[in-house]
Amino acid sequence: MNINFFMDKAIEQANKALLVNEIPVGAVLVDNNSHQIISSGHNLINSLNNATSHAEIMVINKGCKKKKKKYLKDMSLFVTLEPCAMCAAAISEVHIKRIYFGAYDEKKGSLESIMRIYNKKHYFVPEIYGGIREDKCSLMLNFFFKAQRNK
Repeated sequence: MNINFFMDKAIEQANKALLVNEIPVGAVLVDNNSHQIISSGHNLINSLNNATSHAEIMVINKGCKKKKKKYLKDMSLFVTLEPCAMCAAAISEVHIKRIYFGAYDEKKGSLESIMRIYNKKHYFVPEIYGGIREDKCSLMLNFFFKAQRNK
């Protein structure tokens, strides 16, 4: 599987979020066997007026609908920012096998930064790979938040 290719696809989704004034987080769900993108998306928190409309949640919902399954086993999730606790729990609930993320989230990251949610009992624990294309992902987020502060 070409990890950089799929992270670049997640970055493309983050760019789409940036264009519609959303926090630039993008995600792509990939079938581990066929290496096909099952779903992709970005944050829609502002557009939908819903604080739970994170990129990961949007992609998981689309993936379950498309596959007509409640579990997304043998799938990998590529996301430009380390998932928060809500998204990490959702990823565990649908049994996504691997998570690849870009930027570390020092405020709300729940895989490796702040709260290591998968250290708790009774969670399905995916494989986790952080820091993929971290510079690009961090730069986009920093640009967005700097622009927000200057408004």
